[in-house]
Amino acid sequence: MNTERAQELRTRLQAQWDGVISTLSEKIALQAVSAHGIAADHMKASAQYVAQIMQEQGIDAKVVQSTNPDGTPGAWEVIGSKIVDPEAPTVLLYAHHDVQPVPDASEWDTDPFTATIRDGRLYGRGSADDGGGIAIHRGALAILGEELGVNIRIFFEGEEEMGSPSFIPFIEEHAAEFASDVIIVADSGNWSTTIPSLTTSLRGNTSLEVTVKALDHPVHSGQFGGPILDANTLAAMLISSLYNADGELQVPGITATEPIGGLARDLDEAQVRADAATVEGLQMAGTGSLASRLWTKPSLTVTGFDAHPVEGAFNVIAPSARFALSLRTAPNQRPEEAQQALTDYLIEHAPFGAQVSVKPLDNGMGWAMDAQSDVVQIAEEALQTAFGQAPANKGEGGSIPFIPELQRIFPQAKVLVTGPEDPKSNAHSPNESIDLQSLEHNIIAEALLLDELASQQ
Repeated sequence: MNTERAQELRTRLQAQWDGVISTLSEKIALQAVSAHGIAADHMKASAQYVAQIMQEQGIDAKVVQSTNPDGTPGAWEVIGSKIVDPEAPTVLLYAHHDVQPVPDASEWDTDPFTATIRDGRLYGRGSADDGGGIAIHRGALAILGEELGVNIRIFFEGEEEMGSPSFIPFIEEHAAEFASDVIIVADSGNWSTTIPSLTTSLRGNTSLEVTVKALDHPVHSGQFGGPILDANTLAAMLISSLYNADGELQVPGITATEPIGGLARDLDEAQVRADAATVEGLQMAGTGSLASRLWTKPSLTVTGFDAHPVEGAFNVIAPSARFALSLRTAPNQRPEEAQQALTDYLIEHAPFGAQVSVKPLDNGMGWAMDAQSDVVQIAEEALQTAFGQAPANKGEGGSIPFIPELQRIFPQAKVLVTGPEDPKSNAHSPNESIDLQSLEHNIIAEALLLDELASQQ
């Protein structure tokens, strides 16, 4: 990719840099916490601000309020477009303008809603997630200016941190305003501050509520204990039967895959242990690369367990136990299929004839990038030119169900998942921050990508 063009764009960005920092700083100060009310005035003000900065880049942007599934007023969304040539490719730029709450500001080293620059990083709630995504789009459009060669559509969502309840109805209602050839979702991150990444996959998610029943009522453990096991123990046996000796799920019908597009490098185990704060001596479950275990193989978590508290415990056999399961599924497996496979296994493997009932809950589809796509190749080249380092693409173990839904609604569109975060960003945590050098590289990369997509016309 043209390094002279990259340098030209970088020079332009330096002249625009104060505006990029102002965008982030003012966005942080708006305190756009969707958990405090997605339809509230502070969220409308956030959307209006984002629309304004997009208008300044020549986008015909507007604020539209969505409608929740129950018919109540929903999130304040920002949509808009700029058509430079009806024959040119159309690119949809996505980010979200809502941010996570700050439960305890005392855990922060700075005021969470005042942008603070320290050691090359800008701190503040939403600086990375996803003010950084907004800043990337704003910066790329600003430095391309009148040289923009693709049509642009934008969607800045106002409820991503709340699970996007009105996302799909809103997209379907405004489908004509979202139709595009390429969708850039700037809500993920890079391998590090110096090594760029495309996000290659996201696991899906399904959840269930399980009840194990042994008795119709509690009985004395001294009188009946021995031949009759308590429901808590039976539930523990059932849960443990889901795993083999290596700690891998052994449920027929739940699939596992290797990292999408191949594994550029594996994750550092010491870093994973440090990030997760594992206790000394804890063994890592599963086999194969850490990357596959965290990104593309299924994982099961007991997220809740109803039992009598230890305080006040007395000698009875618990008649029933209830627990909640969250299953992260391989990127390409339908979550309903995995949910049914897990349900069947739990019922068929009821220990000692206990009654097991399963209540299916939510499902969210995973997503896998088309690693052979020409758009992916262009994006990788743009990242390498901007960062001066070859990308080390990576998956994510979490789930972002709206991405596969976007792919479903617009099956011809090529989806790229990029983003401003790095391992030190602390998204959703105290002292959230964005690396400013990395932000500069991301802006250059997106501008180069838009340039190259225009040349593909």
